[in-house]
Amino acid sequence: MEHHERLAALGILDSRVPRYTSYPTAPNFSPGVGAREQGDWLAALDPALPVSVYVHIPFCERLCWFCACHTQGTRTLAPVEAYVEALEAELALVAARLPPGTRMGRLHWGGGTPTILPAALVHRLATAVRAAIPPAADFDFSVEIDPTLVDRARIVALAEEGLTRASLGIQDFDPAVQAAIGRLQSFDATRRAVDDLRAAGIASLNADLVYGLPHQTSARLAATVEHVLTLAPERAAIFGYAHVPWASKRQKLIDEAALPGDAARLDLASLAAGAFEAAGYRRIGIDHFARPGDGLDLAARTGRLRRNFQGYTDDVCPTLIGLGASSISRFAGGYVQNAAATPAWHGRIAEGELPGARGHALDADDRSRARAIEMLLCDFRLDFAALGPDGAALRTEAEAVAARFGAFVALDAGGLTIRPEGVPLARIVASAFDGYLAAGGRFSRAS
Repeated sequence: MEHHERLAALGILDSRVPRYTSYPTAPNFSPGVGAREQGDWLAALDPALPVSVYVHIPFCERLCWFCACHTQGTRTLAPVEAYVEALEAELALVAARLPPGTRMGRLHWGGGTPTILPAALVHRLATAVRAAIPPAADFDFSVEIDPTLVDRARIVALAEEGLTRASLGIQDFDPAVQAAIGRLQSFDATRRAVDDLRAAGIASLNADLVYGLPHQTSARLAATVEHVLTLAPERAAIFGYAHVPWASKRQKLIDEAALPGDAARLDLASLAAGAFEAAGYRRIGIDHFARPGDGLDLAARTGRLRRNFQGYTDDVCPTLIGLGASSISRFAGGYVQNAAATPAWHGRIAEGELPGARGHALDADDRSRARAIEMLLCDFRLDFAALGPDGAALRTEAEAVAARFGAFVALDAGGLTIRPEGVPLARIVASAFDGYLAAGGRFSRAS
């Protein structure tokens, strides 16, 4: 209790800060960077370095109330088929600008609900991606899966296309919590999906949980974690629910009075983390867990852990090419986000244009601060020397952090370390190095 009180005094319960899946964060993107830069940066890639590819599938048969992703509901396949056709056209536009010989090291399908695609569309889309950007030798393919909207035929199709890891959306298994977030999902349905994935030869599973949901209690979350452990996933992520009804209108359907308070959220996060660690998982960053020997675990122990729009990753590809409505690409030169609304994205593709609509060109200070924030969230250590000549310029902020957070951090000649007891404060510590935070923006809770 005393530890929580000390964390509270430093802002853990009332701070609102970015999650830092990019830096600068998306609210700082502007229309001044768009399709032109997207084309130039694609053409400037080094074909000797594999790229990551992210494909956004925005469709869902049901719209979960807690979700803040760019999604849209559909009861028919017609808009999904039209979307895949437009993705094929976007892939052709991208491929025409890529240097010959460019290869794909990672492929991730996210959403929305990628498993809304029936087997035939799974094969069609995967074939189009491979034709535009052939896989590298150590290719890795992951897909986000809704266990209530996947069948054996879809899983077999994904396996045939080279699926190596499936990320299962679970959130919470308690019926009262599920009813409050508009996502009914039985453990039995999830178990069947896991069994089908294992039978298809998928060796790596990730389970996504969420704490801070309405009507969620310690007992209910503990029961959910126990159920998840029986599924034996290789990885797990425990995200804090971000209640942002100004950005996601469907969240207005959630009763705010039923949400756990800030102190309760902190307890829920600690409970879930402790349960996974007690089961032998290693903590990765602020909210991921992995079995010893898993790629995330190895990356964390060898200083290769990175952070991107999907969270923590062992992906070392320097470039991320985002495809589909709202997707964000990351280049050495900066970020470009495709038109967010699906009709606007369709329109740009139909006109034969790249769909980049907003973004940010990185300068030297951006790159230095981005790496510093990533270090703090991945390694809990900001290494001045690893930042090169720009590292010394961040010492002033580091000294201010050390003065503010006291025993929760340690500052020495080589850098700034977040001590284990200070890990819950990591996002707040990282925000001290954000050169854009003062410009405004509404963010989620730090707890």
